[in-house]
Amino acid sequence: MDVSYVNPRTGARWSIDRPLWRAPDDGGTLDLTPGAGLAPADVETGEASLWRYARAIRLPGSGRVSLGEGFTPMVQTVWSGRRLAFKCDHVMPTGSFKDRGTAVMMSYLRQVGVPALLEDSSGNAGASVAAYAAVAGIGARILVPADAPEAKRIQIAAAGPELVPVAGTRDDVAQAAMAEAETRFYASHNRQPFFLEGMKTLAFELWEQSGFRAPSAVVAPCGNGANILGLHIGFGELLAAGAVDAMPRLYAVQAANISPVLAAVHGTRFRAGTTVADGIAVAEPVRLRDIVGAVRSSGGRVVAVDEADILASLRELARAGWFVEPTSATAVAALPLIVEADPVVVLTGTGLKASSLHATLV
Repeated sequence: MDVSYVNPRTGARWSIDRPLWRAPDDGGTLDLTPGAGLAPADVETGEASLWRYARAIRLPGSGRVSLGEGFTPMVQTVWSGRRLAFKCDHVMPTGSFKDRGTAVMMSYLRQVGVPALLEDSSGNAGASVAAYAAVAGIGARILVPADAPEAKRIQIAAAGPELVPVAGTRDDVAQAAMAEAETRFYASHNRQPFFLEGMKTLAFELWEQSGFRAPSAVVAPCGNGANILGLHIGFGELLAAGAVDAMPRLYAVQAANISPVLAAVHGTRFRAGTTVADGIAVAEPVRLRDIVGAVRSSGGRVVAVDEADILASLRELARAGWFVEPTSATAVAALPLIVEADPVVVLTGTGLKASSLHATLV
């Protein structure tokens, strides 16, 4: 399988036999060379996880680190009189969509012999990395905001890594991790491209669950943009393989109080505030230009929603039986601003990760 690390700015390539988290030539983000996609006949239908798409997941060796992640339900429903589908990634093994990327990234890191890693997270990725590192037998040091939701900090600590609270914003946590990156391998889920290699399976699942067609539009919360980028990569591979006729329009939803992607689209500045949607409270996305490019090339939009609408949607979802975290509610809050027939809305995290907030809503 021909795959390399590639610097999208310089075109330089490096072997994946040695793990990298940034480009050696200019220090920027790395991609993987484009994949060939897959056809319906390539799906391993006996595998009830994202590994049913193993032929399109490019790893250097064998041996998976897995908790059965992926192939989550896509539930057709009517919401405020409108037909749509909820993609239920909140029912992943650790309760968030991050398990897609983590399973593939951790499989890669174990295959190339990484003994210990460093990660930074607002909570969900940290919980995911902690769990999969435990499965892989890889040591983990995980930095999180000191004010991260308690349920997320408990979940991370339960898996046994070294948990390090950092004072300040989510971006301060990322800077602290960068400062430590010389001491152990920095498995940043926002920088390590094998994380996105796992995230692209969201596109494959939507394609298969839509009858091997692309949905017209996908709506997803957006902080560092893993879902948006994974969708763009996955559907791009399906387009290249001739398995779909068009890319779905991608709608990246941000909290109005922290909306750097929206500001980048309009060429404006913004002042970062606070939001209950802690999973997307990212003022400086690592792959900002890539997110903007993915949304624009798909014909979609970046949408921002305010705190009152997030909380109202969170309450409405709970009353309808969907117990999700506030970040998931942002995608539903954006629906009145999005004119699409039958969109797919990605629910990204379980409400159990923000139970203290839910308690204020009942």
